Amino acid sequence: MMQKPAPLHEVLFVSTIAPEAPISIVAQIAGKARIANKARDITGLLIFDGIRFCEQLEGLEEDTLALLERIRQDPRHTSIKLLHHGPLSERRFKSFSMGYAPVEDVEVLGRLEQLEGQAAVDAFVEILSTLDLDS
Repeated sequence: MMQKPAPLHEVLFVSTIAPEAPISIVAQIAGKARIANKARDITGLLIFDGIRFCEQLEGLEEDTLALLERIRQDPRHTSIKLLHHGPLSERRFKSFSMGYAPVEDVEVLGRLEQLEGQAAVDAFVEILSTLDLDS
């Protein structure tokens, strides 16, 4: 009998770049995340507006929550706010382990930060439609 694949889980959060961290650190974060996430079969997207990060992670529940905990310990991230975590029917980002997209308008992530649960997911999906992604 074939074993059913483990269910996917999604984590969506926002954080603020540490005041002393140079903006150039964002490329390092995304680059290291691509390598580490691929090894853990985690996919997702990092959006950065110059102040705030919005990150969506998808994979096994224990892996995505463990990664969120490591990010909480990372001094480059401050003011981490979990917007949503829960089951995911299928990956949004099958083709990359960690996509990266900048946004110019700081209000986009500012508004997202005020939401929780499904409202946050819906707003995130709407933001995706405005980004130039090859997912």
